[in-house]
Amino acid sequence: MIEQKMIEQKDLAGSFTLPGNSMTLNRMGYGAMQLAGPGVWGPPRDVNAAIAVLREAVESGVNHIDTSDFYGPHVTNQLIKQALYPYAEDLVIVTKVGARRGPDKSWLHALSRQELIDAVHDNLKNLGLDHLDVVNLRVGGIQEPGEESIEEPLSVLAELKREGLIRHIGVSNITPKQLAEAQTITEVVCVQNFYNVAHRNDDAFIDNLAAQGIAYVPFFPLGGFTPLQSSALDSAAGSIKATPMQVALAWLLQRSPNILLIPGTSSLAHLRENLRSLMLQIPPEVVADLDVIGGNA
Repeated sequence: MIEQKMIEQKDLAGSFTLPGNSMTLNRMGYGAMQLAGPGVWGPPRDVNAAIAVLREAVESGVNHIDTSDFYGPHVTNQLIKQALYPYAEDLVIVTKVGARRGPDKSWLHALSRQELIDAVHDNLKNLGLDHLDVVNLRVGGIQEPGEESIEEPLSVLAELKREGLIRHIGVSNITPKQLAEAQTITEVVCVQNFYNVAHRNDDAFIDNLAAQGIAYVPFFPLGGFTPLQSSALDSAAGSIKATPMQVALAWLLQRSPNILLIPGTSSLAHLRENLRSLMLQIPPEVVADLDVIGGNA
């Protein structure tokens, strides 16, 4: 049953090959952040359930996992290793650096040279790897990019790439101007920004990235909705007998072929619900209703 489900989902979701290499990702991935305890801090309430979610995700056709050693901290990477090591040959683990957790569970920038080097080595250690497939440099605020230069921290990652510790580099929470700066330093294979059906600031950016063959990975697929927008999404979901999350994910898949999804959950039921969004085709009239949510009618 799982094998048949995997084939169907791969056919419906399609895949995307990262630029400059033969690393092909199924467009539905998995985000590991929610595997940690409350507030993304400490171990999960049920370690066995977390391991089961990771294993079923991979068995169902997911071949890229988004994680970071500052989730927990260390928790999600250790769970990934416990559940999936030795890793399948086609499994791509994408991690990120640029932040750390304070003793009070706060989220702090960690962009100094030594902090970035330490973060890469922590990811390697806790994942049990000798190199990282993709490392995203996380900059900016909680949801929105800043305007600062990213040359200094990105140059550190480019150096680690030359040393063979990192295969490919992505950037997270950035502007088009910062991407242009990044591309003078190293090849960028993916951009991870805040984007969903209600938060559409990156519409033109996504199209530009698609033209360059660069993956776009949106986070917070249901984040930043007003009550009115949530109500409109609920109505659209009800009209096609799907959940709001399924519609939000399916809309992203239909939005552009370079969009890769990384929904996260610690629940097998929610994982299965998310995977079913791969088989959801949103009719044009419902897409038009959804475009109103984002002010793009």
